[in-house]
Amino acid sequence: MSFKSTLIAGLSTLVLASPALSADIEAHHAYARSASKTAVTGAVFMVLHNFSDTDDHLISVASPAAEKVQLHTHTEDANGIVKMVHVEAGFPLPANGVLEMSRGGNHVMFLGLTDAFEQGESIPLTLTFQEAGDVQINVIVDQDRKSDGGHGHSENGHEEGHSEGHGQSHDQGSD
Repeated sequence: MSFKSTLIAGLSTLVLASPALSADIEAHHAYARSASKTAVTGAVFMVLHNFSDTDDHLISVASPAAEKVQLHTHTEDANGIVKMVHVEAGFPLPANGVLEMSRGGNHVMFLGLTDAFEQGESIPLTLTFQEAGDVQINVIVDQDRKSDGGHGHSENGHEEGHSEGHGQSHDQGSD
């Protein structure tokens, strides 16, 4: 076998053994908010897109903005009482699909904020996926945003800014 053939075979093996790249995951319409200026908790809402042909799973989240950062959802018991719960198993993100993280549903929860969320501030957030690995984004604090079902439209109907994963850190701003 020639040196060139050996090199190509070795590189092919290396490429095939590499993990999936996070370029297949994008976060759109991401924003953070807290209940009030003195709140010790906050939340992030967004829409996650998986552009790969492989199912993935959001398994954890992390940020220096809080002592704990967890994946949460809301559940309703037999008596109609709705409560927020920590989802230790994370959330599935289907191949070529979306995961909507919105108020009253799945979301990222910040517990024990290190500083109060300030309007317009950028919060770093790492999303860890089973297949894609870590996707780092910056999320803008928007205390005024109304619940929009995760579609990123403001009250005047204009598209809000978005944060894109692509394995890079991007600031989210209003369009």
